Amino acid sequence: MNDLVHVVDRIFAILEYLSQSSEAKGPTEIALATGLHKSTVYRLLSLMCQRGYIEKSESGGIYHIGVKLVEIASSHINNLELQTEARPFLQKLRDDLGLIVHLGILDRHDVVYVEKLDISKNIRLYAQIGLRVPAYCSSLGKCLLASLAGDDLEYLLEEKPLEQYTPNTITSIIELKKHLREVRSNGWAMDNEEYVIGNRCIGAPIYDYRGEVIAAVSASGPTLILTFDRIKAVAEHVKNTASKISRRLCYQDG
Repeated sequence: MNDLVHVVDRIFAILEYLSQSSEAKGPTEIALATGLHKSTVYRLLSLMCQRGYIEKSESGGIYHIGVKLVEIASSHINNLELQTEARPFLQKLRDDLGLIVHLGILDRHDVVYVEKLDISKNIRLYAQIGLRVPAYCSSLGKCLLASLAGDDLEYLLEEKPLEQYTPNTITSIIELKKHLREVRSNGWAMDNEEYVIGNRCIGAPIYDYRGEVIAAVSASGPTLILTFDRIKAVAEHVKNTASKISRRLCYQDG
């Protein structure tokens, strides 16, 4: 265990040194700055390069922080910003519609709830935050899947069978792809009792400053409350909310 702790400590020492450096550094400089043996620095740099946390210059011999580390930090910052910027709009959506509101992101085959506001204004159900739902049978997930490039979507759908949760669940990849084209065209998606009988959910995608879909917002409730005659109005309200959140994240439509 002590050896493992020492290795981790040395890795962090290298990462911290490189992150504070404005220029790429060679193994000798890194060894001197961190107090590590040069052979140890070489081994750890090689390991971190394989994982993408450190990158070696094309000219060779010098190293800098890699894309993987930047991606992890950016993802964490984006999620914090997303929740902070979205919360007032989610609260208004809930209050206007009298429906449960979710904010979710895609994690491979699943949607992960990063925020949930119940109908009761004073309750935030933290137990539900972090909950995973299959993407293909949720309105949030359909919005996120519809944003994927063809090859990425193909690979994801073929990687895991589409399980049937209710009689309404789409279990055919061909049918789901057709459905996702409609979602892309309409700008919103619906889970019509596809995951839980008696529950209907309408979602819309949220875009970041790059024009990429990074999350989705939804409003859901029992079919007795979210009736068919409300679908069009709720969809427009959810789309409008998603658009406002996107603009707060510096998305510029058109």
